[in-house]
Amino acid sequence: MSEAALATQGLTKRYGRTLAVDGLDLEVHRGEVFGLLGPNGSGKTTTILMLLGLTDPSGGELSIVGLDPRRQPLSVKRRVGYLPDTVGFYDELTGRDNLAYSAALLGMRRDEAAAPIEAVLERVGLNDAAGSRVRTYSRGMRQRLGLAELLLKNPEVAILDEPTLGLDPEAADWFLQTVRSLRDEGMTLLLSSHLLHQVQSVCDRVGLFANGRMLLTGTLDDLAGRVLDAAWRIDLETHVPDGRTVDLAAGLRTVPGVREVEPGEDGYWTVHAHQDIRGPLVRAALEAGAEVTGIALHRPQLDEIYRRYFGASTHEA
Repeated sequence: MSEAALATQGLTKRYGRTLAVDGLDLEVHRGEVFGLLGPNGSGKTTTILMLLGLTDPSGGELSIVGLDPRRQPLSVKRRVGYLPDTVGFYDELTGRDNLAYSAALLGMRRDEAAAPIEAVLERVGLNDAAGSRVRTYSRGMRQRLGLAELLLKNPEVAILDEPTLGLDPEAADWFLQTVRSLRDEGMTLLLSSHLLHQVQSVCDRVGLFANGRMLLTGTLDDLAGRVLDAAWRIDLETHVPDGRTVDLAAGLRTVPGVREVEPGEDGYWTVHAHQDIRGPLVRAALEAGAEVTGIALHRPQLDEIYRRYFGASTHEA
């Protein structure tokens, strides 16, 4: 497990007779955004607390940045950042003073903390509000301050538990863009959420989590291939030069992965496939004697996968 940024094997947590986490096997690769997706009460937060060393497992193994949170909780806290869905700050202190207090807890002297504090405030866009008391902050500003506090320790791994819950669309979009930029800078991020469209927009891989168990793990394309049948739709715009007779439908059907070919008007075709096969489709069309003047891929959506797998009827878990 040491090669992964975060890994568990058979991780279990019981509260009396309640099995909150049931034999969880999870691996998050270094430098990726992994989406832990599941409904409220599925065990996501309990899993996070065990990873952070804030609650002890009932069984199984776990490792984060090569450390065991049960035996090295302080080392884990120094190298792993955590942003819960609701961040607690001292409301009567300013945003800057709250960060100064956090820096002191991290062992930073006031003089050495000043520059990093200003840098993270600028990173999250709170420079102008840093001198205001936190009680005047909106929820979105509190989440930005929470992210600034996380960044102050420059963690290798960041765990974000429902970070966009209750944010307006603009604030949520900013947050997700920041997650992408942190991933691009080499940080590993575990994003726990039940908001399907947000998970799809930012995560490299996704784990579907329910009733304390990990049910499916993979990229969006992996999950679509396992759950959906012919989920990819490819639209082709073609042109057949005058005087040519071509059987384009037959040519397209020879491409491996094609499930169905639907002819449209004026040279338009819709192909339903098990994967992205745009290149082979173009070659097949050319070999059949047609010209391809346009092509568009419609990828499967995470909400389709979730609804099909769990039998859900809404766009949120």
